[in-house]
Amino acid sequence: MSVSWAAYRRARRHARQAWALLGAAAAAVIAGSVWFFTAGQFAAVEPAVSGPAEVPVFDAGWMKPVTPPYPVPRGGAAAALEELDVKGRAAGSDYDRSAFGQAWQDADRNGCDTRNDILRRDLRDVGFSQGSRCKVASGSLHEPYVGLTVRFVRGADSSKEVQIDHVVALGDAWQKGAQQLTPLERQVLANDPLNLIAADGEANQEKSASDAATWLPKNKALRCHYVARQISVKAAYGLWVTQPEKDAMARVLASCPQQQTVTPG
Repeated sequence: MSVSWAAYRRARRHARQAWALLGAAAAAVIAGSVWFFTAGQFAAVEPAVSGPAEVPVFDAGWMKPVTPPYPVPRGGAAAALEELDVKGRAAGSDYDRSAFGQAWQDADRNGCDTRNDILRRDLRDVGFSQGSRCKVASGSLHEPYVGLTVRFVRGADSSKEVQIDHVVALGDAWQKGAQQLTPLERQVLANDPLNLIAADGEANQEKSASDAATWLPKNKALRCHYVARQISVKAAYGLWVTQPEKDAMARVLASCPQQQTVTPG
């Protein structure tokens, strides 16, 4: 009888241990599920490389400033937005890129064309073509619009991987006041480093001539700077915004009320 009782107690102890293990495993599963459905699933899709929150404008070491019709207002971007005129779009059927002059001129007269100036400004580990101190042949870009690292290699096809985006698209500018600018002022607008960012080719093509109401960078960290830069360009060249565009800009700036305008310096 005593042997049977001892066996019974051992069996009960083993059963309690088994149930304890099962309980611990169940708790771990529940905790893992809670983590996944709260923070875990979002952490899993977080990009390995995040894009920058801003893009430089000017490097006084080798770039020279250009002069827009008006100075960029200093201070809060939201306040500058309120100073822009609000109107509808003008007709765009007569838009022609040539109205902004020949593409990629040496507008600042530093000896290098604007495309190479912007590549040199925005790329890292820049390599130049043999015998040239201007022609960028290679480099890496911490791409601001989609948050990827892009390798630039000059070539008939590979150069398209990195394109120079007009922050305020020229087609958009044409419909919002640029028709009233002089040919020289439009040429400066098209080559102003304030209005130019090296970007992923596909993102640039996707944006096309969109304004902030219809396109914003996928990299949300850049959006405040991007919108402030558009406002700064429009203020400097006397361009207006549409009401939907202004509303979209205001929504972005509401998340960063301390955002300042972007100036060449």
